[in-house]
Amino acid sequence: MTNKLAVPAVFAVILALAGCGGERGRVGVRSDVQEAAQKVYVAPGDLDEFYVFKSGGHSGQVYIYGIPSMRHIATIPVFTPYPATGYGFDKESKEMLGGFVWGDAHHPSLSETDGDYDGRWLFISDNANNRMARIDLRDFKTKEILGPIPNVSGNHCSSFVTENTEYVLAGSRFSIPLPRGTYEKIEDYATKYKGVVAGIAVDAKSGKMSLGWEVLMPPFNYDLGDAGKGPSKEWGFWTCYNSERAIGRLEETASQKDRDYVAAVNWRAAEKALKDGKFKMIGGAKVIDPRDVSGVVYLIPAAKSPHGVDVSPDGKHIIASGKLQGITSVFNFEKMLMAIEKKDFTGNEDGIPVLNYDAVKDAEVGVGLGPLHTQFDDQGHAYTSLFVESAVAKWKLGTWEVLDKIPVSYNIGHLAAAEGDTKHPAGRYLIALNKLSHGRHLSVGPSQPESSQLIDISGEKMSLLLDAFTEPEPHYAQIIKADKLKPIEVYPKEENKNPKAIWDIKDARIVRNGRNVEVYMIAVRSSFEPWKIEVNKGDRVTIYLTNIEQTTDELHGFGLNEYNLNIVADPGETKTIEFVADKQGVFPFYCTNFCSALHQEMQGYLLVRP
Repeated sequence: MTNKLAVPAVFAVILALAGCGGERGRVGVRSDVQEAAQKVYVAPGDLDEFYVFKSGGHSGQVYIYGIPSMRHIATIPVFTPYPATGYGFDKESKEMLGGFVWGDAHHPSLSETDGDYDGRWLFISDNANNRMARIDLRDFKTKEILGPIPNVSGNHCSSFVTENTEYVLAGSRFSIPLPRGTYEKIEDYATKYKGVVAGIAVDAKSGKMSLGWEVLMPPFNYDLGDAGKGPSKEWGFWTCYNSERAIGRLEETASQKDRDYVAAVNWRAAEKALKDGKFKMIGGAKVIDPRDVSGVVYLIPAAKSPHGVDVSPDGKHIIASGKLQGITSVFNFEKMLMAIEKKDFTGNEDGIPVLNYDAVKDAEVGVGLGPLHTQFDDQGHAYTSLFVESAVAKWKLGTWEVLDKIPVSYNIGHLAAAEGDTKHPAGRYLIALNKLSHGRHLSVGPSQPESSQLIDISGEKMSLLLDAFTEPEPHYAQIIKADKLKPIEVYPKEENKNPKAIWDIKDARIVRNGRNVEVYMIAVRSSFEPWKIEVNKGDRVTIYLTNIEQTTDELHGFGLNEYNLNIVADPGETKTIEFVADKQGVFPFYCTNFCSALHQEMQGYLLVRP
């Protein structure tokens, strides 16, 4: 897809720069600004080339932006109620939230087929409440939330998918006594607390999630993960810190050793162990104990306090970054298998063999200070974020040579390259997800927005294209080509299988069964039918609201004054609204989504008799 350059906009940039004076030194700057403007400008009516899905951190949501424009397109509510779309107010989404009103959405992961994004689903983890969510990219709606996942505490090292979306990886950031609910003194942390890494199974057709397998791990803090691909496709990898098994002020008590670990799990071996009955039931889940089952999990020593672990596009290298050292360690998957075969171990942790570091290492790349996370392009390059240095380093796979660095503002965490987690990265663009914004925007008081910077990686040298800002707090993002997604714009009537849906005004009705009142309601421009609902105080009211529109963008809301309810039904969709009429009087309801010239007239009344 080619972006059309709007000539007036570019001339405006040129003229503005020309007004700075005709000094010889300004020519290069003018040229750089003009080039950047052309690369990010998307003319009115034109479309971006990529979608980027950003985690919303403690907001609990997912944000969608376009690339290269970096325009915020939409917010997908996931773990937190969102009145703008009525999420968490209708019966279905309220039940899916399971009583929680917030979640800490960390790492989005697009579904894959043969190691490439397939545009079907987006998974995202909840660090706060140990859950996993699945978003259907046909309608960009959260369709399932699994959890709390048994035995997992702080689902941070998640939600990276295996090569054909057989599993979504999960695991514990915080080790606890198991099963959940067990009390043990914190002084016994080293021996009586445990971590868990897990695979959430995904149905190949429906996407429905279920608990696949869990592996009992030492009481470390499991930080991030990645799934293998190609030759390593049957493996999952997790970083951990606090291999000291320390407690208290971890900034002082942990990171004392020179190395922590990358945990490597053979999920095919885990499947076989379950099939062979080699597991324990802990907290209602089948858990593999490495002391009883060999060949499932190994530990690779890594630079201390590693954050990211990332598998190269060809699946041959596992790259771990120790944030307290200035190197990124590159491990060779074939060497790892050879070390396992030769039993080239240097010890064990709770029955898990520790591989010989020198036997599996290919290189230590001196990328810079505070390396965190690595992404890849289509030219054999890797890009590593440097938190302490506030920069991105570009280096070459195979030669391990650092080729370029670009400063970012400020304290970069993760980064995302276009399709950079797949077998076939797209290259061209990279986003730096910075933790601080340092005043590169209009002041909005003490609470600052998050900073994202779009970087051009298509040339020999990286170049900054655009600053953008987002809601708190994106931890990670994934970028997919726009043409891989085929979202619908209305729900076809024939696909609505809700038995309570009605499609003709003559079928609108109110049915009473004792103290239960059912309302079969239609929303259509520009009225509700029935528009009058009369009940008794204390009645339980259920409204089945069907938006019978089959026209793009004709959403209808249902806001009920003073009853804390707002529901939005998309075209062709049925939503269920449940509440107890515990306030007597007359309460207006109205359409909360502008829908027509007579939008204001789209209203009705709930009358609650004493």
